[in-house]
Amino acid sequence: MRDLGGKTMGTYWRVRLAAPAGHDLFDLCHAIQVRLDGLVDEMSHWEADSLLCRFGEAPGGSWTALPADFAAVMRAGLALAERSGGAFDPAVGRLTDCYGLGPNRRDDEPSGAQVAAALAVSGWRKLAWDDEAGRLRQPGGLWLDLSGIAKGRAADVLADMLAARGIGHCLVEVGGECVGRGMRPDGDPWWVELEAPPELRVKPIRVALHQLAVATSGDYVRGRHTIDPRTGKRIANGVASVSVLHARAMEADAWATALTVLGREEGAALAVREGLAARIITRDGGMTREWLSPALVAMVD
Repeated sequence: MRDLGGKTMGTYWRVRLAAPAGHDLFDLCHAIQVRLDGLVDEMSHWEADSLLCRFGEAPGGSWTALPADFAAVMRAGLALAERSGGAFDPAVGRLTDCYGLGPNRRDDEPSGAQVAAALAVSGWRKLAWDDEAGRLRQPGGLWLDLSGIAKGRAADVLADMLAARGIGHCLVEVGGECVGRGMRPDGDPWWVELEAPPELRVKPIRVALHQLAVATSGDYVRGRHTIDPRTGKRIANGVASVSVLHARAMEADAWATALTVLGREEGAALAVREGLAARIITRDGGMTREWLSPALVAMVD
């Protein structure tokens, strides 16, 4: 079993794999980095010359043709925005910028007027998506922010890339979002523990990522960085972390964000409705509360 790794999207990537004999791991590591760099060139809101940033500067009414990865992310992101009632929204770049959560840092909180102005030009419903042509229409002044879905897409892309190179047994991680394919060399599945704030001391849950992905959203690494796209305000619903297991990391990533925004009650209801395998951990005063969806309970049992 071999380990590869590097940096991408302001975080890290790691691959643990069972490589067939004779595989050039140096070449593989380089190819992975090139592939990830291509995703950054397309979808980073930190890189001023990325396609995402160029879309943000495009004139109102113009259409932008998207490459395959960007198109897949927008297709999934817009579908999840609708299914979550806007709790996940890929069109909130103005809002996250308003709070200094992108390349334009700020130390103070934005005023109500600033938030209202950002909210007025944000929102997935303002976008028009031509699925057949894979193109996106700029309504005017709208910025995208794909930080709640792009890392998941990157993990899926790497797992698919390895499979195409004949490596069907691997564990891929991009900034905490994981994909497990095949089995470990010892015949076990790829076991991972669901992330949780360490200070809350919740009971660990180990899951087998057998053709599965897992993503976790929470406030315990970067602080209160999650914005409710519907109100433009920081969430204050007590959610400490949300983990979602799904067939694809891209969807797991976006669903974890949506459930975090919705909070324990609404998030649990949505997870049940969508059949999601999810864990929601909340802080309630001095107590910690944990909720497991029926789908996750069945999986753990």
